[in-house]
Amino acid sequence: MSPAQQLADGLGKLGLQFSDVTRQRLLDFVSLLLKWNRTYNLTAIRTEPEAITHHILDSLALLPALPQSAFQGRRWADVGSGAGLPGIPLAIARPDLYMTLVESVEKKSAFQRQAKIELDLGNVDVVCARVESLPAGRFDAVIARAFADLGEIVLKAGHLLRPNGRLYAMKGVVAEGAGEALPAGWTVAECVRLQVPGLDAERHLIVVEKG
Repeated sequence: MSPAQQLADGLGKLGLQFSDVTRQRLLDFVSLLLKWNRTYNLTAIRTEPEAITHHILDSLALLPALPQSAFQGRRWADVGSGAGLPGIPLAIARPDLYMTLVESVEKKSAFQRQAKIELDLGNVDVVCARVESLPAGRFDAVIARAFADLGEIVLKAGHLLRPNGRLYAMKGVVAEGAGEALPAGWTVAECVRLQVPGLDAERHLIVVEKG
């Protein structure tokens, strides 16, 4: 199966329909990531099929789990974004949202800046800084994938949210009572099991809100 076929098949299983241009941009991101990875070791994933499954489809699996209102015109922050995951695939798939990639490691931020240029992502900003240092109240949503424990994510990034904003944590297996580790005033609003085509592992989206 070609990479284009693998991607189209996976998107179909997620119920997502994108234009040829969008699908090609996702594939171009994979190619750029693997090219940089040979020198800068941005991710443990080394092959195109794995990158499509573990990075692209895994990132986009949250789209069917959330309402359209979570994206349209909203400002998102991807904290500890590493190689731009899930922020860049989400920004490609949803050009109607504004994504800020927050990463403290310069080589990873450099890759993100190059991806923004090469893929012409006008709805992406790259910030090379520790998330704790960012000003408060700037975002409607904060997304974190493999960044830290749930309570630590809230402690480090909760201040970024505007009133009524939501924090989304993408996790594998979710331990029972995970919400009990949250700081006072924060609660788990929802925990959604995600189905990632081609990935034989548990994935969950934990939705956290204040109040």
